[in-house]
Amino acid sequence: MPEEAAKAGFEIGKDGVSSVVVGVDGSPPSLNAAAWAAGLARRENATLVLVYVEPVTSAAYWTPLGMASATEAAQAYLAELRETAGHYLSEHGVHWEVVHQRGDPATALESVADELKADCIVVGKSRRRGGLLGTVPKGLLAHSMRPVVVVP
Repeated sequence: MPEEAAKAGFEIGKDGVSSVVVGVDGSPPSLNAAAWAAGLARRENATLVLVYVEPVTSAAYWTPLGMASATEAAQAYLAELRETAGHYLSEHGVHWEVVHQRGDPATALESVADELKADCIVVGKSRRRGGLLGTVPKGLLAHSMRPVVVVP
């Protein structure tokens, strides 16, 4: 157990699952991860934290106009995410919230999980970059202080 967690009196998973962080970006793997995480949260009566990390490294952020468009697109996605989550999750009794971060997805997911003392992080598997798993799952598996579930 990390020294910081021991000082705070918190131990991941000690009393069951209380919160589950899941990375969502609208891709099929992230939607699969969200569905799996929602099932876990429902069964454990835990809070599901849907985290959208706006990747500010894309070319859209290189100009003020591009940045404005990218930010607008992120806000539209977040509104859609909240609406969809409200429809599906609330209907099944899942307690949920949406968190928006900017930056590196793996770092942001771990940061949110650490802040909320989440019991696990769930992400989708991606073959776009980073080999078999993708860069986000790979980064989390290498550096996370809590269990990481990678959903195909």
